[in-house]
Amino acid sequence: MSMTVPSDQDQPDGARDRYTPRITVAAVVACQQRFLMVEEWVNELAVFNQPAGHLEPGESLLEALRRETLEESGCVIEPLHLISIYHTDALQPDKAKLRFNFAARLLEQRHGAQLDSGIIAAHWLTLEQLQRQRARLRGPVVLSCIEDYQTGVRLPLSAMQTVRT
Repeated sequence: MSMTVPSDQDQPDGARDRYTPRITVAAVVACQQRFLMVEEWVNELAVFNQPAGHLEPGESLLEALRRETLEESGCVIEPLHLISIYHTDALQPDKAKLRFNFAARLLEQRHGAQLDSGIIAAHWLTLEQLQRQRARLRGPVVLSCIEDYQTGVRLPLSAMQTVRT
């Protein structure tokens, strides 16, 4: 007996749910043994995260990285390498994310810059300080990204391409 496996083409348009994780970029910026972190309000808690945010329509990943870092920390950066990509497959499909983590170099810190709403402040913290604040990290990937950076994981930016149509 043979069995036919249905394909997406067998489903009428709109009859199937698409899994569409949100795309997030995050900057790991190291300077003098410290990492750039933003303190922000999330669900009424003050937490630490790398400067990070969502990709907007018409942006490349690197454009989003520069924009989010400037908006959240007042820092102008130069992306250097792709460190890692994390897929968070949440129980709620609308919470799923693809997080692209980049190493970046600080070019300028604009003190007194107007930061995004929800951002309390930008800080430069050591790895030890972050480890002590583990309970205040936005999630476990925050420390994992820094650990990836510390182990020397470096993928060339040329591995990514933006195709505009």
